[in-house]
Amino acid sequence: MAEIIPSEQVIKDITYLAADDLKGRASFSPEIDQAANYIAKRFADIGLQPLQTHLSTTNNSSFLQRFTVNQILPEALSVMLNTKEISQEHLAIATTIEQLSWQLGNAQSHIVGKDDDMRKILSELNQQGGQHLVIINNAHAKTFKAYQGYFNRGLTKLSLEHLGAIVMVLSDESEIKTYSVNASAKITEQSLTNVVGVLPGTKNPKDIVLYSSHYDHLGITKDGKQIYNGADDDASGTTAVLNLAQYYANKGDNKRTLMFSAFTAEEIGGFGSKYFSQQLNPDNVVAMINIEMIGKPSKFGSGTVWMTGMERSNLGTLLNEKLAALNTQIHQDPYPEQGLFYRSDNATLARLGVPAHSFSSTQLDKDQHYHQVTDDISSLDLSSMHKVIESLATATQSLVDGTVTPTRIDKAQVRANGKIF
Repeated sequence: MAEIIPSEQVIKDITYLAADDLKGRASFSPEIDQAANYIAKRFADIGLQPLQTHLSTTNNSSFLQRFTVNQILPEALSVMLNTKEISQEHLAIATTIEQLSWQLGNAQSHIVGKDDDMRKILSELNQQGGQHLVIINNAHAKTFKAYQGYFNRGLTKLSLEHLGAIVMVLSDESEIKTYSVNASAKITEQSLTNVVGVLPGTKNPKDIVLYSSHYDHLGITKDGKQIYNGADDDASGTTAVLNLAQYYANKGDNKRTLMFSAFTAEEIGGFGSKYFSQQLNPDNVVAMINIEMIGKPSKFGSGTVWMTGMERSNLGTLLNEKLAALNTQIHQDPYPEQGLFYRSDNATLARLGVPAHSFSSTQLDKDQHYHQVTDDISSLDLSSMHKVIESLATATQSLVDGTVTPTRIDKAQVRANGKIF
């Protein structure tokens, strides 16, 4: 069967994005800017419009959507509990506040007993926000260490509009009589960049079909000797976005507006998609096709793909109606226990009601290369990947034509973001 998307260009794109020269496309690195410039040039050559040109009359000819995030690094933390000084190894803090000085009554205090669900309690406090002192029984020492390691690396926040803190103390104290907490953190602003291109619709220009991926990855190993190339994660998805853009631009008959976005900073908290979602009205986004790790055959066979959160909208059913003619289908996420619906950029838009789903072929239960230095181009099956991209072009045609509109996701059924970490 003749190719509808040239495999030669697919191979060229992924070879560039997953090359050693880009040193794993880490957020804040010079190499991720090289990747952004490559994607922007491809969008320009394809004939897309920059997002700002599309949204307003300002003549902003850049495909680069720049924004800043706040990096927060804890610098000092001391705690006196019931007149005893707590050692550093039993302390941890997540904060969006530069200076803390608490005495009894300044913060809400909580005790996590040996039979309590520590993760659930911390998650609830995080969603609630505010300032909290949490005394954690030694029965949770292993989980405490995991949180401590995570908090010690610092937090990245798109905005500091919510000022809150959680101070954790590992202690068997079962009563809080007195406490004093003093802490400081260093907050620095850093720049990040999404790359967004638009193909305006000919009939229903307000309706947007969004194709997305993330183009960042993990960079290099600590010793600087090896590269996390991120060929599957997610140079494969970004390659799909580029080639779907080219396919639809060449056709030139899209009734709805098509938006193509390569998001940054997915690996450090999904900040690219969070910023992007604030730049347009989510009610206008008819569907989000987020493409994440399609470089190897799925458990359902070569060239097949599955989607996260299939039960949350009827998007999967509508796509499968188009695929019936090819005798293939998009499958339900086979790894529900992994919580993948929340682990990619689709979650941000889903929280706003968009039928936003991720499409993948990775066999996560067997993948030896996920977040390893071996996730390079030699680990991919380029023929299977090409077939997935063509499948997605066929499956989404009725969205592009404006002949189908998927049901919205129920925002109340999507877990909210935390306010502090």
